[in-house]
Amino acid sequence: MAVNYGSHRTVVGAHYGLRDWLSQRVTAVLMALFTLIVLAQLVFSRGPIGYDKWAGIFAAQWMKVLTFSVIAGLLWHVWVGMRDVLMDYVKPVFLRLALQVFVIVWLTGCAGWAIQVLWRV
Repeated sequence: MAVNYGSHRTVVGAHYGLRDWLSQRVTAVLMALFTLIVLAQLVFSRGPIGYDKWAGIFAAQWMKVLTFSVIAGLLWHVWVGMRDVLMDYVKPVFLRLALQVFVIVWLTGCAGWAIQVLWRV
């Protein structure tokens, strides 16, 4: 005979907890390091800061790859945050799913635009 102690708790939700928490922190650190790298390049550069200086910073292939990695991290950071906000505060399922689809389409468009900008420089 099985003995059941206490009440049975039904756990609901997507169970993203630790993974999302960690991805938010990792992407935030990546964005902070990228910001420091760009600031260091600006601080230690000579001459006026204009279009040529900015284009020179982002012209190197390693900088383009790093920038795109940061943009991908930023997009993931935004997605996790927006998904969590929508799951917490938008209760009608259809509206929540519609908003999530909108966010995904919008972020995909931002990624495409970022690729165009980076590889056009």
